[in-house]
Amino acid sequence: MKTRSSIFLFALTGIALMACNSSHHATPTQTAHTQHQSPQAQSSAPSLPAHFKDAASIPRPLPPTLSPDKFSGAQVKKAYQVAKEIPETLAQLPCFCYCDRGFGHKSLHSCYEDDHSTGCSTCIDEALVAYQLQKEEKLNLEQVRERIIARFGNPH
Repeated sequence: MKTRSSIFLFALTGIALMACNSSHHATPTQTAHTQHQSPQAQSSAPSLPAHFKDAASIPRPLPPTLSPDKFSGAQVKKAYQVAKEIPETLAQLPCFCYCDRGFGHKSLHSCYEDDHSTGCSTCIDEALVAYQLQKEEKLNLEQVRERIIARFGNPH
């Protein structure tokens, strides 16, 4: 019985990792439309993952993100710190690992409410780029979202 449980857990882990790493294989017909997309996103990129279109649409209070202190990898720690520093920005960004379909995430912020991002380079990279664009390049939220969509939303 223990072997079956281990095999089942191993299979679930593999499926979750495949879902996280297969974002560049998604097609517009595979990606669900959501009410959280901005009007610009609906017309220019119908396959955007879920996100909140503006600050007014974010549920209050926004769920807390996990502490960066829980993690050991430098990039993971940094990404979870970003989630603490710019939570409303991440809530208004789609996550291009398409975890909205596989895990029911509502935005990039959702990836940091649990340990999902620890094994997902897409989530980590998006958060770090968003931080750089907002804090270092001083772009507003709409500009950050446009750049994130342009960079991560195009299949490779």
